[in-house]
Amino acid sequence: MTTSSTQQQTSDAFGYKWARRDSYESPAVRDASRAWLLSRYCGGDAAVLDAWLAGGPKTILDAGCGAGFSALLLFGERLRDHDYVGVDISSAVEVAAQRFAEAEIPARFMRADIATVDLPPASVDLLFSEGVLHHTDNPATTLRHLAGLLRDGGRALFYVYAKKSVVREFTDDHIRQQLMPLSDAEAWAALEPLTKLGIALGALEGTIDVPEDIPLLGIPKGSYPLQRFFYWHVCKAFYRADFSVDEMNHINFDWFRPANCHRQTPEEVRAWCTAAGLEVETLRVEEAGMTVVARRVSAGATYV
Repeated sequence: MTTSSTQQQTSDAFGYKWARRDSYESPAVRDASRAWLLSRYCGGDAAVLDAWLAGGPKTILDAGCGAGFSALLLFGERLRDHDYVGVDISSAVEVAAQRFAEAEIPARFMRADIATVDLPPASVDLLFSEGVLHHTDNPATTLRHLAGLLRDGGRALFYVYAKKSVVREFTDDHIRQQLMPLSDAEAWAALEPLTKLGIALGALEGTIDVPEDIPLLGIPKGSYPLQRFFYWHVCKAFYRADFSVDEMNHINFDWFRPANCHRQTPEEVRAWCTAAGLEVETLRVEEAGMTVVARRVSAGATYV
């Protein structure tokens, strides 16, 4: 498997991150993540998942499965009734296999680059790629390849990062570059003071009022808790009161460590889908990113 230097570094980072199981497997992290996934993809209604998977066993491709974290949370016990295939470029695929085995859920795993993964065309019913495309060398071409694996009418579910305000974009890239010469363990340790700053900011009361939009900085008007203003418009320093320091550091590491970390606009994401032969059903835009549910279409076809 030949990869670029940035893709290799990104692969190594995620192999390291997902091996630290104590930083993401607590009930607090799993409950929060499950609720966020269900809200973004299904509007909080699990019956939507059942409708997508109705009509007999489906083939589910988890493109960039990591440790299988998101698939296990979103689909859960439903996976027992379907053919789940997890693909990841990193060693995290071994952690995923272990976690699925512990849950006694059958699955197949491949260590491969999702941009070129060798699966038969039109062999997948549901493509799931949660927070992965932006970590590839070219998200648009990766999506085109993956969409070609979908059967006509099959769905693609994916999440990608959104572009942030001006100062936040600058500090994100600055920190990412500062971490590049470090080992993964050193980068994890280097981020701990930033994580602790997020905790200190989260403990503060009070808000800041931005009276008018500031187009020069990409900051919209509004009232912000102090930590959230810093988080969205100065520098990502994640905070959640029910998470441990390591759990918060895991989230910061996930953001800052990978060399491949593309950010997109909604217009760019819609263009990707069109080029890939996908018809967007929903595109949910939030400050952090965009969640897409799209369907593979063929000329003249109508799907219900």
